[in-house]
Amino acid sequence: MKVDDFDFELPPERIALRPARPRDAARMLVVRLDDAPMLEDRGVRDLPGLLQPGDALVFNDTRVIPAQLEGIRQRGDAIAKIGATLHLRQGPDRWRAFVKPAKKLAVGDRVRFGDGGNTCLLGALEATVAEKNETGEVLFIFDFTGPDLDQAIAAVGHIPLPPYIAARRGDDELDRADYQTIFAEREGAVAAPTAGLHFTPELLRSLSERGIEQHLVTLHVGAGTFLPVKADDTADHVMHAEWGEVSAETAARLRDVRARGNRVVAVGTTSLRILESAAQGESGLAAFSGETRIFITPGYRFRAIDALMTNFHLPRSTLFMLVSALCGLETMRSAYAHAIAQGYRFYSYGDASLLFPKTAHD
Repeated sequence: MKVDDFDFELPPERIALRPARPRDAARMLVVRLDDAPMLEDRGVRDLPGLLQPGDALVFNDTRVIPAQLEGIRQRGDAIAKIGATLHLRQGPDRWRAFVKPAKKLAVGDRVRFGDGGNTCLLGALEATVAEKNETGEVLFIFDFTGPDLDQAIAAVGHIPLPPYIAARRGDDELDRADYQTIFAEREGAVAAPTAGLHFTPELLRSLSERGIEQHLVTLHVGAGTFLPVKADDTADHVMHAEWGEVSAETAARLRDVRARGNRVVAVGTTSLRILESAAQGESGLAAFSGETRIFITPGYRFRAIDALMTNFHLPRSTLFMLVSALCGLETMRSAYAHAIAQGYRFYSYGDASLLFPKTAHD
């Protein structure tokens, strides 16, 4: 399909710069595809009543690291400032990163990140450029490894706010908490699984009382989620790899949910993508651990999920393509037009949508 098909106009004032407080006070647009598409304006706190006892919510337990680094490359007397966004860990001492300006780096260059005084007893955080590709992606090998590297990155790094927020304000201490879900346990993401940001202990308690199951999977969201689709046709777009995991126990429990006629509801496109990645074999949803490049566009047959709770996504993005695959492009264009007209807040810190496709169980 043409990428232009997934374009739409969004007024800048619809982009949320801070989350709703409390988190579950956000609005939620419910989209149902029964006999005909139906839109309903609700709130996140209405979620328990919109699901049936025995349904299951699946959350992503990844934790965002302060993966935005500022550094200096020095060659003799020549000094260049470098910005790097870590996006995929490749070993205990190495990360792949998107860098700007990429033309300032070459294989073999040394980059010093942060200020030595900010890394406590560890000293400065330094790395060597081991690889560089044509798109500006770099493989850094750091002088530290394992937990020492994690500690150094936490000391000198910044929370990597999405570009549409970072362009309008800098990150601050509020973001260190606001940009983490209450499920965040496993460090490795450089972007939050933002649908999960809406959940509070009170909402989880209400869901439990309603008899809604809650399960965890992991997908370490990469910075590639923010990259624009530069191809003219979706067939020519290449996804960046992300690491994820679905345990055998979780896979079995979710198979049981569907077997008894209940629904598996992915909370966020990240949970959906790792579940669908784990369901590609002949046996259906199974244990999975490894990298995925799954790219979901209209025409895709969903194998693991029955509904999706997600925020509102960028025009021309792979995530808008995903929700269009679930509910249909024209339905989602209409839903987004309604959300814009009704003043919904968009993107990472914005409001939510709850999507029930025709294939969902009744």
